[in-house]
Amino acid sequence: MPSDPAARRAWDVAATVTDPEIPVLTIEDLGVLRSVELAADGAVEVRLTPTYSGCPALDAMRDDVLLALTAAGYAEVRVELVLAPAWTTDWMSDAGRAKLRRYGIQAPSGRAAARDAGPVRLALAVKCPRCDSLHTRELARFGSTSCKALYECLDCLEPFDYFKVL
Repeated sequence: MPSDPAARRAWDVAATVTDPEIPVLTIEDLGVLRSVELAADGAVEVRLTPTYSGCPALDAMRDDVLLALTAAGYAEVRVELVLAPAWTTDWMSDAGRAKLRRYGIQAPSGRAAARDAGPVRLALAVKCPRCDSLHTRELARFGSTSCKALYECLDCLEPFDYFKVL
C-alpha cells in the first residue's frame, strides 16, 4: 500500500475492483493488487499478480482497473501483469477469507509451503463453511475454477468450493 497520499488515493480506487469470478472479493482482498504508483509523466501505474498465469479473469480485472481509474479522473493508466513472485494464498487478507466463508467458499487453511523448501504439509480435513463440520470429502480436485476444489459436507450434505492453498 503506497505511503504517498496521491498514490494512496489511486490505490483506494483500484482496490474497489472485484474479482469477476468471486464478486464478493476485491482484488485487494485477494492480494492480486500488488502496487500502485504515480509515474513522472503523471500516469498511474498498477501492478497485478494473477492467482495463476492462465487465470481466465485476468483480462477482466485489468480492464476493470483501467475503467475504475479513468472514471475517477485519472487520464493515463497503465496496468502491468507481474508473474514473479508467483501469487500465493498467503497474500489473501483476513477480511477476504471471511468474505469467502460467508459466500459459501471455504478459505484456504494454513499457509502455502515455501517453494522448494522440503516436505509439503497435507491437510487432513476441510471445514464446511455452512455447519463447521470436519466430516467432509473432496468430490473433484477442480471446482468451478482451477483455484478451487469441490467438496461435500457429509453432515449437512451441502456441496461447497474450497479455495486451494497455493
